Amino acid sequence: MPSTEKIAYFMACACCSAVSIALLGFAMAQTWAQTRLDCTASEIGIFNGTGVITWDLFTGTFDRDFCPLIATSFKFKVFPELKDSGAPLILHTLVVFLLSLCLLCSAGSILIALYNSISNPYETYMGPVGVYVCSSLGACLSVLVLILFAVAVSATDMAESVVLSFADGAAVELRNRRAAFWLGYFLVIPYTLLSLGSILAIYLYDHAAYKHRREQQRPTEDAPKEIMMY
Repeated sequence: MPSTEKIAYFMACACCSAVSIALLGFAMAQTWAQTRLDCTASEIGIFNGTGVITWDLFTGTFDRDFCPLIATSFKFKVFPELKDSGAPLILHTLVVFLLSLCLLCSAGSILIALYNSISNPYETYMGPVGVYVCSSLGACLSVLVLILFAVAVSATDMAESVVLSFADGAAVELRNRRAAFWLGYFLVIPYTLLSLGSILAIYLYDHAAYKHRREQQRPTEDAPKEIMMY
């Protein structure tokens, strides 16, 4: 199809992928969730303390108020704190790994789109298929990230393991875990939508190219048989 149209479609795809990378990179540097717990020292039996853990992907903050000791605030690195926690460490590691793959997939979409925007106007190199694979893989992995992180924060003892590590050996009981998700987590959603936008741009190109080819073939198909014989 004409070069101008091809450039427009592939550049639209590249722009969507570039914005998605910037957005996901920004999201990875933001706060993802906050977990709140009610606490008590075992010998007291009254849940009069609270512990609040704020989660980034690589660092976190634990603010405690009689959980089990007086109000203090601690900053910690997530992976060292979770190293002996089993399932929470595995899930959190998967989240970070899948986010890295998402960035790689979007980078692949950009490279393929940019190459095809300046290549032969009537040919593509890994064009539609390459973008479909990279962008759809990024979109699927980002959805998996949302699920795995929600499970790690809400359905495992990820927060409890951090509280106990700062308990200074004191016996402590925890209950009423409440999780709230913050900006970093929700920014993964527009990343997914932008990845789908990249797929849509190339689908529209593919459809327009197919239509263009059909229009070029139509005069021959519609010509009278007498003319075709000559």
